[in-house]
Amino acid sequence: MTSDTQNPVDAEAVVRQASHWIQPLRSEIGRYLIGQSDLVDRLLISLMVKGHILLEGVPGLAKTLALKTLASLVNAKFNRIQFTPDMLPADIVGTEIYDPREARFRVKHGPVFANFILADEINRAPAKVQSALLEAMQEKQVTIGEQTFALPSPFFVLATQNPLEQEGTYPLPEAQLDRFMMKVVMDYPTEDEEMRVLDLAGTTEEMPVPQPIVSLEAIQQARTVVNSLYLDEKVKRYIVRMVHATRRPDDYGVHVAPLIRVGASPRATINLALAGRAHAFLNGRAYVTPHDVKSVALDVLRHRVTVTYEAEAEGLNSEKIVTRILDELPVP
Repeated sequence: MTSDTQNPVDAEAVVRQASHWIQPLRSEIGRYLIGQSDLVDRLLISLMVKGHILLEGVPGLAKTLALKTLASLVNAKFNRIQFTPDMLPADIVGTEIYDPREARFRVKHGPVFANFILADEINRAPAKVQSALLEAMQEKQVTIGEQTFALPSPFFVLATQNPLEQEGTYPLPEAQLDRFMMKVVMDYPTEDEEMRVLDLAGTTEEMPVPQPIVSLEAIQQARTVVNSLYLDEKVKRYIVRMVHATRRPDDYGVHVAPLIRVGASPRATINLALAGRAHAFLNGRAYVTPHDVKSVALDVLRHRVTVTYEAEAEGLNSEKIVTRILDELPVP
């Protein structure tokens, strides 16, 4: 399918065929995960375009359950890595172990060799350990000794992060934050949602293990279709203007320049286009609208904009400033 020559009707049919598993997958996850539909969509968006997610939220919001359930439903290997201050990079990627019987070193793969990785409390570990995972995310490979090993495909990381004001944390530098396609902030469930959680999980009985309903091959086929979705020049210009408005907001009629220390990088531009395509795919369309881009923009930009001390003094964080840019920037 090519975006330039494909008949619109045919293009929609291709998208419907490639995305037929999306709604059944959402429904099945909803049996285990209550009230986190936005998180599920962000997981699917990142999976479609080979992105990774940084997830921030208080303990007990089913972050592990979300990724573990998704891994079971797509028949993917899942590993959870608990980050701690005494970790070493080898605890993630693996190491060489000497075998005295054969008088040689052999490689032992670390837990990063899986399709879905939950990097729990990533900011509990020092920078060199964080970097080991982020290198794997970027390069889709790791080096152990003198050998380089490709990571499984698909390879997706969901990293959770504690609030930075807690003691014993190592905040991710801006350059490392930029490696994450999205930063998603989880909130508490509503009263009705928590009632459903109580009905579902308020028992000592084990929940049945989710059974696979979509193959990794189907996900790869969906990725190919996502890459071919039509992205109009006006939408591309909207993406570029959105990112530039975080660098020179006055040029776009958004007067927040004194509040921004560092704007979003070109990687944000690329990720907005990718996430916009995936959002359109999840909604069964063969073309990307400005609404698709705006729907994912806060998650793509919130961790890429650094605020000034003046903004902090006024109680403004990057999320509030990005929201203001999105609200005031004209939509084509």
